[in-house]
Amino acid sequence: MFYIDQPPWHGLGQKLDKPATAEEAIRAANLDWETMTVPLFAEKSSVRLDVKGTFGVVRKDLWGTKACTVLGIVGKQYTPLQNRDAFAFFDPIAGKGAAIYETAGVLGDGERVWILAKLPENIRVIGDDIVDKYLLLSNSHDGKSAVQVKFTPIRVVCQNTLTMALSEGPTLRIAHFKNLHKRLSQAEKLLGIIGKRFDGIEANFKEMVKVRLDGDRLSDYLSDVFPDPRDPENDGALAAARRNRLFGEYFFEEGEGNRLPGVRGTLWAAYNGITELVDHRQTKQTDDGRLNSVWFGAGYSIKARAYAIATDRIGVWRN
Repeated sequence: MFYIDQPPWHGLGQKLDKPATAEEAIRAANLDWETMTVPLFAEKSSVRLDVKGTFGVVRKDLWGTKACTVLGIVGKQYTPLQNRDAFAFFDPIAGKGAAIYETAGVLGDGERVWILAKLPENIRVIGDDIVDKYLLLSNSHDGKSAVQVKFTPIRVVCQNTLTMALSEGPTLRIAHFKNLHKRLSQAEKLLGIIGKRFDGIEANFKEMVKVRLDGDRLSDYLSDVFPDPRDPENDGALAAARRNRLFGEYFFEEGEGNRLPGVRGTLWAAYNGITELVDHRQTKQTDDGRLNSVWFGAGYSIKARAYAIATDRIGVWRN
């Protein structure tokens, strides 16, 4: 993993000069390896059976060594997409100065590779409460997903990652073009989509900070984000939901940045209280597990739900 300028919110990696291309970013993060598929078989004693039509995805550089692991199980139609090819479509945008590759890394043994790109402008929600615009590019080698681009604004005062699902879907899925002319054309289209969606995000953030929350509204919001389990006999899930709601109340009041002028007591503070809980207060997770949860797993789902519910409440609670 690498970073430029300041250490990223997760505090991992080594500082490097700014990479100009996705391939340079991949090399800087030691992600310039390739994958391939190998046939799978089942074995017991001296009997060995081929598992027809089933393959394992492995790293080429580790194949034949004890360090080699299976990154995913796939069918015969699966074609590996190498890291350098997965992110190359974004280079024309970086070349226009419209984005900077800021950090990159890998999750697990290589099941998912990601690059975080920062856009030049930011969002001023209110006063000194600033949100930087980021895009999270990821490529999967487990056969479960293709290249994705997620909108991942980061609130400067607390480094909360406001990863969200948008009305059009949680991600952008981008076609790959080897032809330079098509790639440049795709870059113009992608920039337009990115700009439009961030305009919508900015508008929602600024509306959230206008909505005041009393005790009943806060309780209503947190109950929807962390609902009781459908099974009343599931004591563990019930206790977790109640605990998360209590933490949500605490970070609504005491969360980083939630005492800034104009922020305290608002829907924006409640939403950020939840993101702080997910990003920074899940102490039992490893760094790798936390990143995976925050960007792709259970933590991402909670934050996406918190954002969707908050935007739904804006129209009701502003009237």
